[in-house]
Amino acid sequence: MIYETYRLFVRGRQRASRTRAARRTPQEGAAMAVKHPLKITDTTLRDAHQSLFATRMRFADMAPIVEKLDAVGFHSLEVWGGATFDVTHRFLQEDPWARLREIKKRAKRTPLQMLLRAQNLVGYRNYADDVCRAFCRHAVDCGMDIFRIFDALNDARNFETSFAALRQTGVHIQAAISFSVTERRIGGPVFTLDYYKQKAKEFVGLGAHSLCIKDMAGILTPEDARLLVTELRKIVDVPIQLHTHFTAGLGDLAYFHAAHAGVDVIDCSVSPFAYRSGQPAAEPLIVALEGTRRATGLPLEPLYEIADYLESIAPKYRHFLGAAKTSIIDIGVLRHQVPGGMLSNLLNQLREAEALDRLDDVFAELPHTRRDLGYPPLVTPTSQIVGAQAVMNVVAGERYKQVSQEVKDYCYGLYGRPPAPIDPAVRAKCLKGYPRGETPIDVRPADVLAPEMDKAFAAIKEFSTDLGDALTYALYPRTGLAFLRWKHGLDENPPGERAKTFDEVRREDEAIKQALAGSPPARPAPLDAAHLQTVRVVVAGEVFEVQVELPDGAAPRLVRPPTAGAPPTAAPKAAGEKSAVAAPAPPAKTAAGPGAVIAPMPGVIVRQLVQVGEMVQAGQPVVILEAMKMENALPAPIAGALQSFLKPLGATVARGETIAVIG
Repeated sequence: MIYETYRLFVRGRQRASRTRAARRTPQEGAAMAVKHPLKITDTTLRDAHQSLFATRMRFADMAPIVEKLDAVGFHSLEVWGGATFDVTHRFLQEDPWARLREIKKRAKRTPLQMLLRAQNLVGYRNYADDVCRAFCRHAVDCGMDIFRIFDALNDARNFETSFAALRQTGVHIQAAISFSVTERRIGGPVFTLDYYKQKAKEFVGLGAHSLCIKDMAGILTPEDARLLVTELRKIVDVPIQLHTHFTAGLGDLAYFHAAHAGVDVIDCSVSPFAYRSGQPAAEPLIVALEGTRRATGLPLEPLYEIADYLESIAPKYRHFLGAAKTSIIDIGVLRHQVPGGMLSNLLNQLREAEALDRLDDVFAELPHTRRDLGYPPLVTPTSQIVGAQAVMNVVAGERYKQVSQEVKDYCYGLYGRPPAPIDPAVRAKCLKGYPRGETPIDVRPADVLAPEMDKAFAAIKEFSTDLGDALTYALYPRTGLAFLRWKHGLDENPPGERAKTFDEVRREDEAIKQALAGSPPARPAPLDAAHLQTVRVVVAGEVFEVQVELPDGAAPRLVRPPTAGAPPTAAPKAAGEKSAVAAPAPPAKTAAGPGAVIAPMPGVIVRQLVQVGEMVQAGQPVVILEAMKMENALPAPIAGALQSFLKPLGATVARGETIAVIG
């Protein structure tokens, strides 16, 4: 009803605009002629569903509207990059490279655009130069036209390899400045107007064809939008684009002020996939600018059809939409400056740590952690690094008692140079015992990274020689390998999630209707005890007993659980690397005493660093636990010999579970 009312309103505004235009004299019409039309990049197929629906939109739901979006006349279609590469292979059983090629087949008119995290590419760390070059070239070969490149620290050195590789292909390179503040407005100790002007000149000097102001948290005020566009236009001679989110409710206002200041392009999405933590909607801005010198010239009619389609498929993704609040904006972001994606990560991390009641404590800790680490802008991957460390500081009850591998790498300099110096005492604490050394580097991070592509090809040589497959492995060795083994038929069960169907949506809707009407949903028939079979199943190393009801006529039979001597087929691995697949283990034993290595939070065991029987020193890392998207080295609490691992590689552990015993 709300959407239909809005559509009638927009059509009424259109008719009124056409009536006013018809009444103008030729002289008045000439005076109103469009001199600088505002262009729009559509984010519906990338950042819109990444922001609202955890990047879960499947290509099957994209395919029917790609050609329709292509025909609208947008400046570009943002369809790839960001979190899409991770989510497609990890959760959706889709090859990210195939998705890009399929979209390109359908979009023959509008340039395709992606978000590239500079030397982080589409991952969460800096990759070697050979990976960066191969990725950029392969993305061009698969159909990418515009590369929006940003670095989480605004360190221009991290642009060098991707810029050089892309210049050879002739595609459009857009450099993005990650917008951040320490106060409510531009200013303070770090993010001054001069800071942004210096970064703009630096990035354009590297050869960028356009410049983007990237406001990932949606905290750019209208006045700061006007100020930045006005001042940057004075010092750079390339088009300026503005990207923001509606999280705090400022997005439309920022765009409107930026448009009047002369911004060339803005990012929007089609209305059903707009607002909340996504971008502002394109339709109202198109209407608002009609009859002005910044009129977009884009038609609304095709957008109605696209919006209707998006409304029809949205119920399949609504369970990802945060619906705990009535408000579609989060004014809290003006206080804590946490982007929407980072906020959802924080909530998940606290939920896993059974500490949701500590959210306010984490919000209070975040500014301190960020200051300690040199005020990094809160954008992937630094948002995850800072956020996860703030959670650890709160949950552990002691600041930097537990430090992730990523924070150690960050303090060493493997992510680049932060906007402000890292606190020396914090850096020293984080780098104590760091394998690369306790003295941080000050060179370009990739200069100390060994080539990785040969290792990636070696890891998949048993089933693939494809460059895209090798890049998938290089970027995501664990989840990428699981996807590739399924893709090439080595593993039967697909990784990730099953697609939600419209039948399931209808059943949900019916259950909601019954509940609202006061009728409880129908209960399933009671189980027939004579036909129950007890079986043991193993899930991520845990053994569970479950009862299943057999069909009529089937007799109960003995089902033997897998034994420790019969592990599943091991995945191929690079030389010297331990397999991430191990035999199922018996249920965890209760281990008390000073030698127990205990999980401080829920996670997955991804590496064992010592062998059973090996002597270790107190504080020496024993096992790597992946938690909150970070790798955490768990140390030996005492010196002694490693007696046993109670959990195998790949096992999921709960907070407080014993993983290993030192004696």
